[in-house]
Amino acid sequence: MKNIGAWFRLPPRYGVLPYIFLLYLIFPILSIQELGLGLKILGYALVLVFVAIYRQLYWCPNGRTYSLLLLGMIAIIVAFSQIGGLYNLYLGFFTATFIGGIRSKKTFKIFLALSGLSMVVMIALHLNELSPTDLISLFPIVMVLLLLPFGMRSVNRQIELRKQLDAANEQIGELMKKEERMRIARDLHDTLGHTLSLITLKSQLAERMALKDPERARQEAQEIQETSRAALRQVRELVSEMRAIKLSEELIEAREMLRTASMALHVKGESKLQGVPDLTQNILSLCLKEAVTNIVKHSRAENCTVTIFQSGSEVGMNIEDDGVGLDARKDSEPGGSGLEQAGGGNGLEGMRERLALIEGKLELMPRAGKGTLLSVSVPLVVRTQQGGVMS
Repeated sequence: MKNIGAWFRLPPRYGVLPYIFLLYLIFPILSIQELGLGLKILGYALVLVFVAIYRQLYWCPNGRTYSLLLLGMIAIIVAFSQIGGLYNLYLGFFTATFIGGIRSKKTFKIFLALSGLSMVVMIALHLNELSPTDLISLFPIVMVLLLLPFGMRSVNRQIELRKQLDAANEQIGELMKKEERMRIARDLHDTLGHTLSLITLKSQLAERMALKDPERARQEAQEIQETSRAALRQVRELVSEMRAIKLSEELIEAREMLRTASMALHVKGESKLQGVPDLTQNILSLCLKEAVTNIVKHSRAENCTVTIFQSGSEVGMNIEDDGVGLDARKDSEPGGSGLEQAGGGNGLEGMRERLALIEGKLELMPRAGKGTLLSVSVPLVVRTQQGGVMS
């Protein structure tokens, strides 16, 4: 029973309404109670298939499968009108709802026409049983079922536009954070750069005055000390305002860099990491930046896929490209691939040095087929040299 409940789970974003709609299936079930055993079994089977299709349509994206499922639902409603009576055509509100969810304008029109045609067929099959009054009473139902898809389509478009607006606002927020970091960088350059230049000049002057005028040299040394303290205060003030780079923010930058190079970025997994320390996110972001830079420079790829994973004890990402691969890079570039030839604080060695701070691991390997796979993983509990832990 528990497994059935789990299978029938519908997307949470729709709330309880889709479950409430299923209560309307009581009426077609009641309409077959007076039938013979064979038709009754057929009716129950149709209800079960209807429920299965109903569930799948909520999870299935628009496309061929969605269209086939919707055709199946329309066919079941027509069959029910034959078995249990014409007034089962009100089940068309189920199909009307799903027709409204079709994104393609052409497909929407086709299914709207099919829905109308199915109602005409149902009425035609029972025409001998209907009086003029019955036909008049059916007219409002038919009109509602034909107009409902337009209303649902409008609602779905509003929901989609709201999602796009939320995504745009989120991107604006990330860009504002980037601008704030750039402002802090400018402040560092303008204030700290000037202060460090002053310290350099004063230290050179003190060195020259050490033998000629010891008192003047001592005075310059004191001023150097005061200036360095002021510089330290400035750095602390600026750092206190600075936020660590989040992986979700760096992905926006990566997408833009790859787009400029005519490459596509595909992201799998949740980019907004929960419960991950700022230092870990910062280092993962720097690794992503370096990897994407090397993909743009050396891989000659068309696609880059970033798969983010997080468990209770580990967080990391796999960065794949469909480019020439490591062997081809070694043949065509002196010194090896882009990652291998970058030294010091950049490239593969730079990433390893950063990851070592948080006990992270890095693996670089050929990708199945073609291209390169870079895997980065970091434990969520890092042991310090003193034997404690840093989460």
